[in-house]
Parts: sequence; structure tokens; C-alpha cells
Amino acid sequence: METRMISRSARLMLAAAAAIVVMGCGGGQSTTEGGAGSPAGAGQKVQINGAGATFPYPIYSKWFDEYHKLHPSVEINYQSIGSGGGIRQITNETVFFGATDGPMTDEQLKAAPGPILHFPAVLGANVPVYNVPGVDAELKFNGPVLADIFLGKIASWNDAALAKLNPGVKLPNTHITVVHRAEGSGTTYIWADYLSKVSPEWKSKVGVATAINWPTGVGGKGNEGVTGLVSQTPGSIGYVELIYALQNKISFGSVQNAEGEFVRASEQSVTAAAAGAAANMPADFRVSITNAPGAGAYPISSFTWILLYESPKDLVQSKIMVDFMKWALSEGQKFAPELGYAPLPAAVVEMDLKALERVKTS
Repeated sequence: METRMISRSARLMLAAAAAIVVMGCGGGQSTTEGGAGSPAGAGQKVQINGAGATFPYPIYSKWFDEYHKLHPSVEINYQSIGSGGGIRQITNETVFFGATDGPMTDEQLKAAPGPILHFPAVLGANVPVYNVPGVDAELKFNGPVLADIFLGKIASWNDAALAKLNPGVKLPNTHITVVHRAEGSGTTYIWADYLSKVSPEWKSKVGVATAINWPTGVGGKGNEGVTGLVSQTPGSIGYVELIYALQNKISFGSVQNAEGEFVRASEQSVTAAAAGAAANMPADFRVSITNAPGAGAYPISSFTWILLYESPKDLVQSKIMVDFMKWALSEGQKFAPELGYAPLPAAVVEMDLKALERVKTS
């Protein structure tokens, strides 16, 4: 799927496709357009460009549209190109903000022309989506089996390991086609991060990164592209952010967590995975919550981050983005559940707001 620049009309089309019920927004910590405290100033038109992860595209699209309603002179445009592209573009300063599902590495941070800060924006889940002819049941997976499928070691849907996890389900003798992301992707980072924790072979042979050398399979561009390929390819399996599976009504399985429970991705199970994050959250917010302990925790959950320079060159845009972030972290969080995401824990929001004080706006 081609990279898309969000326009207001495109955002509204996406919202309609997702059957989103538009909720009235108060100003929250943001100010009223045209007033003395308006982030864009009286009558000033400002466009801010960002790029990065497709994982949070639906919620960011909704947020940017709702914020535009509050501040008509502010247009926030976002290219859904994958986390790797977002990191490259903010590093090269071709966009004002980036977005990623995989935290920047120490090396990537050092390569940037100035300090870049990570801000958790929302929580989401990766789910294993599949297209298995003749199977209507919700399939169950565990980490080792998913790793072996994506390593190419399990190549048929009626493999004994899959059959053992799904007693009573008649699995066909159909070849498994693995579908993965074609570009650098935070969704891939989350998936690989999880598989590295549950499979020593995956960790040693493939590892964790936004872009990896895939042992098998075909690539799709963006969460959208992976969803489309799985939908069109009988016998396939892939991984996408939860909202893409829900919007496209594609089957996705439950995954066994660290407690041995088979858990389906939901707002509640993602929230459970993040339960301990605030207490152990590092100051730079670069943390992994895949395979989190705790009853009811969905094991392939993650924060997704917005990236901002600590001392940006354009202070007008910086002031607006800080105002937007304050709104997104307060009023904006209520849109998360209807789009398949989980709101941030209150303690993480508090940490986020404190960290925003570091961003230069004047």
C-alpha cells in the first residue's frame, strides 16, 4: 500500500470506515482557537508534518482531526510509512515529529543532530491474523509455535504442534504462507521482541529490530498491506495491530501469556500487560512490555511513542505540538478503546506531562 499523507478528508473517511462514533471534545488542557492563548496565535495558519509508525495510524488520524476541530488554523499531517522511516525522517529533520513502536537505539539517538525525546502516546497490541480455509474457530498459539512458523520450521497448518494447541479443530493439510512487513517497522519490532523472549532460536538467528532478515515469507507494505495479503492468500498468517484485524473482519488468534493463559487481545488485556510499567518505567520511556507477567495480560502488547526534539528549531510548531500532546494525553485518551487501543495508565500520563516540560517552546 502506498505511503499516505493524512488530509482532513482522508481522516474523516478512515473514521467512517472504522464506524467511529464522533465524541464531543472539551478543550482539556488545550486552548480555544482564536483566543489569546491559542497555540497558533490569532488567525495564524500552521501546518506541522510528521511521519512514522502505521501501528498507531488510526488513533493518530482521529486525534489530528479532533484537534483540528478545536484549532482550525492548525493542520497536523502524518505520513504512515513505518517506524523505521519515521526515525530516519526526524533524524534528517525532514519532518517536525516522528512516531515509532520500537524505541530508538542508543546509536540512532547519537546520530540525530540534537536530543530526541520519546513520549508514550497510547497502548496497542499485535495479533496473529490468519486465513485458513475451512476453519472458523479462533485458533490458539503460543510463543514457541509462532516463532517456529515465522522461522519456517512449521510449514503446514495440520502440524502436530498446532494441532496440540487446538484440540477438536480440524486443521487442513495446507501450506503456511508467512506474511511480514516489507519495510522497517515498529510493528515488526514488537513482534520480534516478543519472539526473542519466548524462542532462543529466534533470538540467536533473527533477533530484534525494526527491520530484520526474514527466514521465510512475503512482505506487505504497512499494517494495511499485511492485512490485505493475508485476506487474499488462503493458508497465510501475518501480524498486524489489533484495529486492522477488527476493521477488516479478519480472523486473529489468542496467544498464551507468561502465566500459561490463552488471552485474546483487548483493551483490558493490553492494560493488564502495562500494569507494572509505570513502577518500572525508565526516565527516557524506552521500555518493552511484551510477554509481561500477570493474569489476563496479552503478551504481544506495547506502548507506541511520538518523537520530538528537545530543542527544536521552529518554536511555533513546538508550542503547538506540546499543546497537542497535552490534549492527546488527557481528552484524547478517551478515543483509544473504540479504536482497539488501551489508554495510558494515569501514572504514565503524569510522567509524560512532566517530560513535556523539557521541550523548548520559547
